[in-house]
Amino acid sequence: MLRDGQPWQPQEIQHLINDEFGVEYHPVYLGEFLKDLGLSYAIPRTKRPSRPDNAEEILDERVSDALAEDIEEPHNKREDDDEEGWVVDEDVCTDGGTVVGFFDASHPQPYDNSRRLWYVDDPHHERPLVKIFEPAVGFYALNGESVVSFPEDQTKERICECLERIREQNPATRILLVLDNHFAHTCEFTRKRAHQLGIDLVFLPVGSPDLNPIEQVWKSLKWEASPLIVESANKFRSLVSELFEQLTSRLSFAKSWIDEFLSSRLRFFS
Repeated sequence: MLRDGQPWQPQEIQHLINDEFGVEYHPVYLGEFLKDLGLSYAIPRTKRPSRPDNAEEILDERVSDALAEDIEEPHNKREDDDEEGWVVDEDVCTDGGTVVGFFDASHPQPYDNSRRLWYVDDPHHERPLVKIFEPAVGFYALNGESVVSFPEDQTKERICECLERIREQNPATRILLVLDNHFAHTCEFTRKRAHQLGIDLVFLPVGSPDLNPIEQVWKSLKWEASPLIVESANKFRSLVSELFEQLTSRLSFAKSWIDEFLSSRLRFFS
């Protein structure tokens, strides 16, 4: 009955229990009762129409394919790609283990306001009129060096420059990079350059940003930065870099991802 009518507001469940069973629950005890029944009380996550029902299974298979050791063709290469250029650069070494990380762009701004604060008078901020036009592009590494860059745009050339910086900060290892399906990520130019850098790309299923833990890093970064006031774009970039370094030192953002997609494959990282 509860499953068929979900989601429920608390007062709706109160009325339902009263009508069906003649029992009245105080709101304080109703929540405990519903938790004991196995229900969860949360803000519903918007599900994109394009997201496949088996998104987790698709991603699990893609991670498995990327970690396979007996693949002859470059992982990033597709059937209709040009045959030339799919060679790892001579100065790139990938035999020092595997680094796993998550890649995504965000647009934090100095005027973002996402945190509630206490005030005696009218709640407001007096902020300098500072705006950042370029994106922040981040790499959240589970077992390597996390990196944040500020390219002028998200064209394929700038994205590849970000990949090159990730490689510089994570030398001598293979890199497994999870990212979304932005055209600048999926185009042959980027996939080929990633291969040349020893970076294997694992694309998320369409409409599945919740399967990329760096999304939570960006959310927390914006929350942390919200009450802080900076006087220039350069100072804000420095603040974003500092907060990104602090937040990406935590594995907690990716704990459930690790449990679901890596726990059975830890041999690749020993």
